Amino acid sequence: MPISAKMAGMMERSSWIRRMFEEGERLSAELGRENVFDFTLGNPTGEPPREVRDELARLANEGKAGVHRYMPNAGLPEVRRKIAEHLARESGELFGQQNVIMTVGAGGALNVIMKALLDPGDEVAIFAPYFAEYVFYVDNHQGKAVVVETDGDFQIDVGALDRAVGAKTRVIVLNSPNNPTGAVYPESALKAVAQIADEKSRIHGRPVYIVMDEPYRKLTYDNAVVPNIFKVSNRVITATSHSKDLNLPGERIGHIAIHPGMQSAGRVFDAMTMSNRILGFVNAPALFQRLVAGFQDTPPQMDVYAANRRILLDGLASAGYRVTAPMGGFYIFARSPVEDDVAFAGILKKRNILVVPGVGFGRKGHFRIAFCCGTEQCKRAIPGFKSAMEEALSLSL
Repeated sequence: MPISAKMAGMMERSSWIRRMFEEGERLSAELGRENVFDFTLGNPTGEPPREVRDELARLANEGKAGVHRYMPNAGLPEVRRKIAEHLARESGELFGQQNVIMTVGAGGALNVIMKALLDPGDEVAIFAPYFAEYVFYVDNHQGKAVVVETDGDFQIDVGALDRAVGAKTRVIVLNSPNNPTGAVYPESALKAVAQIADEKSRIHGRPVYIVMDEPYRKLTYDNAVVPNIFKVSNRVITATSHSKDLNLPGERIGHIAIHPGMQSAGRVFDAMTMSNRILGFVNAPALFQRLVAGFQDTPPQMDVYAANRRILLDGLASAGYRVTAPMGGFYIFARSPVEDDVAFAGILKKRNILVVPGVGFGRKGHFRIAFCCGTEQCKRAIPGFKSAMEEALSLSL
């Protein structure tokens, strides 16, 4: 075999998201992009805000010496200081630059975190439905993902988590607002998770960390409140990026934040800084570190997302789909009218509608719609969703 057996297995199980996205690219080339309704990838079609683009142009052209050189592996000190000030304002905790590591997006951040914390065989609890890459990220660092089911509204099942966290558990991963469901976890649920982490840490004699993956934190609807996880526990590490809130997905810029009250926070910081280097990231992109430092308080552009959400929720409901309205992010995780979600994705594909089957997120019988696209695409797709429902019902009779 020309490649490793492990990688061959990963490729076989590779993310449904990318697989369907690539199918969308193929169909778009064949039929024209305007004739394909691609809801596969969380890839915002909107541009960064005008002030972000203007600042990028200014930074790129200021001609300051040394701005493209290497820097500390944790990132530029002045950038980390600005982000720490933002975190301190939001949480009330004493964040400093020694609590912030600049990363190559949230995906890079999660890999850095896992590399620094996991020994071979350590377990990482993840809630289903989950972002498909979590399983691979854990495996990258010789850990084992333990899947914990959520309830019918995609909220945390505290009892299921308590049963899943054991002597080998090192990390509990949370994602709120959630990808793929749009669920926002209330403060009461986060406090229950923190209590479990504290109790299991005491029982088993080693820390259980809470890692919050929060690239969608600012993207909410209907006045939904995303609790500040740093106010809930001092065992918290966050991973975030500006792919979604500033529409910069291709620039791969994010950061890790370590609770300043965490026991051995300095040791954790040092381990993650080294992880950033030896994983080959070395440091996050210098230009974009400097760019995002000044936009920590910038609100996302939500008008199109809110319009798309309403169009799709109304259209899917009128067609008979069962949907839990997302309270954040830009995804809808709908119930498939037939149990075989892959087969139903095929029915939609015949109408040039591309979605991701729920099996790719650890929850069969559902499918994900990414609505970070133009409003016209959502409107024009509704007849196809209705027609697909009718075909699925006729086949199941």
